[in-house]
Amino acid sequence: MSDLSLTGASEKSQTWIRLRDFAWNSAAVRKVLVLALLALVWELSARYGGKPILFPTFTATMAALWEALTSENLLLASWASLSVLLKGYVIAVLLAFVIVSLAVASRFVRELLQTLISMFNPLPAIALLPLAMLWFGLGEKSLLVVLVHAVLWPFALATLTGFESVPETQRLVGRNYGLRGPSYVFRILIPAALPSILYGMKIAWAFAWRTLIAAELVFGVSSSAGGLGWFIFRNRNELFTDKVFAGLAMVIIIGLLVEGILFRIVESVTVRRWGMQR
Repeated sequence: MSDLSLTGASEKSQTWIRLRDFAWNSAAVRKVLVLALLALVWELSARYGGKPILFPTFTATMAALWEALTSENLLLASWASLSVLLKGYVIAVLLAFVIVSLAVASRFVRELLQTLISMFNPLPAIALLPLAMLWFGLGEKSLLVVLVHAVLWPFALATLTGFESVPETQRLVGRNYGLRGPSYVFRILIPAALPSILYGMKIAWAFAWRTLIAAELVFGVSSSAGGLGWFIFRNRNELFTDKVFAGLAMVIIIGLLVEGILFRIVESVTVRRWGMQR
């Protein structure tokens, strides 16, 4: 009987060790634990502060988020923002690929691109908002201008850096096979520089997302429906602080989903699978 008890205790101990090792080695579990810890710190800090109109609790914010999702069309506002962001993001990425490809083939274009990156990459995209409003009016075109600016330069810089870091051996292999122009870029440079390209895409996404929200906070709508930034601005004016935090939480949730799911899937089926990244 004692042997059976010892065996059962040993199996339970091994099960606990396996669960502990799984939790420790799982990135998803670690992220959930970090988020839970941050939520607990938020809740305790807000309750200790005792000023819900300035800093609502985590539970009050989640309740406001649920109410906004179910009765105030927060999902529609989020999609209105995301649809414009995707348009500007795709335009900027395609434009950056064309310019960087030309820079690879021409020394003059490379110097021109590096000069433009040095000039415009430090310039905040939101600083172009008054000019965009003056040129294109109050609406989607102005948002697209600032989004393209926010995405183009950091992504072009990362892509150009990635192309320039491709080993000379791989370049020679492509030339020996007679690859020139677009075929050389797509078959040699892009696969070899993919880690840098994906890094640039993630950085450009973050720049575009925060630029869009800031632009909507300044001049409102992104399309026929108000965007997520406008939702935050409107509730701020009405002193619904819990809904302001709910809007900010939605911004963070979308960012986490894009970063933690979409980009991770792309990395898993490309650079991680190919052994180019751990």
